[in-house]
Amino acid sequence: MKIGTTIRGYRLQKGLSQGDIEKRTGLLRCYLSRVENGHTVPSLDTLAKIAQALDLPLAQFFAEDSLGRELNPQKLSDDELRFLTQIRRYSSNLNDSDRKLLLAMVKKFAATAVR
Repeated sequence: MKIGTTIRGYRLQKGLSQGDIEKRTGLLRCYLSRVENGHTVPSLDTLAKIAQALDLPLAQFFAEDSLGRELNPQKLSDDELRFLTQIRRYSSNLNDSDRKLLLAMVKKFAATAVR
């Protein structure tokens, strides 16, 4: 189990930066980076603070492939996760017709993209 990768996935999924987690937990951003990159394993108490900052139950970190079920079953790169998080954040301000227009534009770009 790679707890750091799981934490990063949930953090990005919720559109939060390491700085946001730092503010919510009091844990240093450099420490969070070390955890996410697998250089440090957090204690259970620290993991509980991170779970609370992410508004998740602590058990969610230990669920079998929990992040994969919430996201797309395909493996997404960090860049793809950041992009989708930004789209999600900004799309909440759009009305229904603007969302449909945006989706149509994305489909058009994808259809004409050079692979």
